[in-house]
Parts: sequence; structure tokens; C-alpha cells
Amino acid sequence: MSGDYYDVLGVSKDASPDEIKKAYRDLAFKHHPDKNPGDAEAEEKFKAATEAFEVLSDADKKAQYDQFGAAGLGAGQQGFAHPGFDMNDALRTFMNAFGGESIFDELFGGAGVRDGRPARRKGADIRIRLKLTLEEIAEGVKKKIKVSRMVACGECGGSGAKPGTTPTSCTDCGGSGQVVRQQSMGMFGAFQSVSPCPRCAGTGEIIEDRCEKCNGSGLTKGTEVVEVTVPSGVSSGNYIPIEGGGNAGARGGPNGHLIVVINELPHKLFERRADDVLLDLPVSLDVAALGGQVEVPTLNGKARLKIPAGTPSGKVLRMRGKGVKHLRGRGAGDELVRVVVWVPKRPSSEEKDLLKKLGKLSAGKVPGPAKPGAH
Repeated sequence: MSGDYYDVLGVSKDASPDEIKKAYRDLAFKHHPDKNPGDAEAEEKFKAATEAFEVLSDADKKAQYDQFGAAGLGAGQQGFAHPGFDMNDALRTFMNAFGGESIFDELFGGAGVRDGRPARRKGADIRIRLKLTLEEIAEGVKKKIKVSRMVACGECGGSGAKPGTTPTSCTDCGGSGQVVRQQSMGMFGAFQSVSPCPRCAGTGEIIEDRCEKCNGSGLTKGTEVVEVTVPSGVSSGNYIPIEGGGNAGARGGPNGHLIVVINELPHKLFERRADDVLLDLPVSLDVAALGGQVEVPTLNGKARLKIPAGTPSGKVLRMRGKGVKHLRGRGAGDELVRVVVWVPKRPSSEEKDLLKKLGKLSAGKVPGPAKPGAH
């Protein structure tokens, strides 16, 4: 695959923003990981197309790229799929670009027209928010959630007709669900319009005797417990689509989808930074000056951390692999421990004496003002 962003999307350098977005849309829906589960090649193509779109859809980035190439963006020699742009970034860009559209039918297939007859209308999607702790996100988790949704009526089997009867084909539209009207436009000829049949509401069928339980809709309210598998490394706003987990379609139509949107709860200790987590750790003055071993909380228990002698307040120490496991990948982020030297607000008389003694010993050793990070 070429590393040129224009080649990745299959557009020319003078392509318009709409042409760039359309080209990306076609590739993104084709290679989306939810449509190609477990396909590493499709994931790479999705990620490459998304990175190309992110650059070419931004006027400033596009101008930089046109003038300096990938090197001007810090994208590396290949021009795409560089280490700084991961699947999490790609999914976020995709949702920002198309999250306002009805994308789920395109990912999983929607209803159409078959054999001249209207396909059964798909049920509505259900969108729910799933609250997760940072610990659950760090490792991945399975959650059971109770979903209220419309299900096929048990009395009529979802047909909407009274048991023992069946719907009949609509005579107004011949069972097509559509009516064609022609209107004369004089010297311009005739204008033809197609619209849903008003008699059968586009279903192509008429129910003479309605089911009393569902009043002809073929649907009743129901509840279901659904188990959701949440991979590690998700973020607030990520979604997990469950095909067929939404409302049942009217009169035997296919189910919609259940869209589980992730809502990450704030943590009392850690601040998340991508797959790293940041922790402020107070240490006493003697430990900061002389060094020592301290016990540090992590996302999966406690661990020992070595504080080097002479550690200043604000110094960040890194604990490898103690962060959030990567989404769709191996390894994990790090825990960043920011040392905060603890100073007593109300020192005792003994502490005051010791601090005064330390001050005398340190006289003349404290460096003067300097640029941040120079000491």
C-alpha cells in the first residue's frame, strides 16, 4: 500500500472536501473493525484511511502535508499508521465524522425491497449508557444489563393479525407498499411521484381482524438481560453495537441494534491520560531528600516504588505497564507517579527546631531563579 494520503483514499490532490469525505466514508464502512471482527488487515486499512482523512480534511494540515509531505506532520517515513495514531484515535475520528448519521444499518445491513415487495421494517435501535470504573476499563469486563424493549407479540407471533387469521395483500398498491401518481405538467410532459401507500402505511398488507393483545402492531413490551463484553482500553463515548439487541420490527420485521455507549466514571485517585494514569503521591521531606521505598496504589492493587535521593516536588516517576491495557492490542500504559513533597502546615516545636537547623545547613546551597526544568 502506498504511503501517500491521496493514494490511500484514492483521490486526486485537487479533490474537494466533499470528495475526500465521501472517499473516506466508503473505505471506513468497508473496513470498520465492527464489520470485520478479528481481521487485522481490515483494521490496518481502516486506521490508514482514517489517518489520511484526518489530515486531508483539515485545511491547515493538508497545506502542511502538500508542502512538506508526511515529515512535516511528524508522521514518519511511511506516511500513515505511525505509532502515534492508534485504533482508539481512528475510532474517535470516525465517530466525530459520522456519529450523527444512522451508521449502524450500514455496518450491519438494513432492510430493502425484495421481489417487488417491501421488506419488513426494522425495529428502532436502543441506545443505553454503561457506567464503568477505571479499574473495569483497565482490565476489560463482562456486564449484565437489563434492557426494556419491544418484542414480537406472543399471541399473534408478531403478525398483528388475530390468531387464526392472516393479513391480506393491499389491493390499493398490489402489495408493493408504494403508490405511483402521475401529474400532467402541460408542455413539460407528466411528472411521476412515488410515495408510501396511505391505506397500508407502506407495509403492503391489510389486517382485517387485529390481534387484541397488541392491537395489530405485532409488538408488546418486554425485558431481557443482556451480557456485554467490554474490552480493555475503551473510553467515554466509545460504543459497543449488539446486532439484533434492539426493538423488534413491526409485523415480523427484523430487530434493531442495541448500542451500548461507554461512560467512564471519575476516579478518586487517578487521572487518565490515554492509556496512562497519573497519581499524585505525597512523600515526606526526608524520603524526597534521602530516597527510599514507598507503597503506591495501582489499578490492580499496591506496588513498591523506589524514590531516588534528591527527588524534587513535581518529579514524575514512571511505573511501566501499570496503566490501562491497550484497546485491541497487547501491552498496557504506564502509571505516572508525580511526587509531591509534603510540608507540615502546623509543625510541632520539635519539627520547627529541626527545620531551622536544616535551613542553617542549607544556607548558600539553594540555587537561584532559573528557567523551568533547568535545576
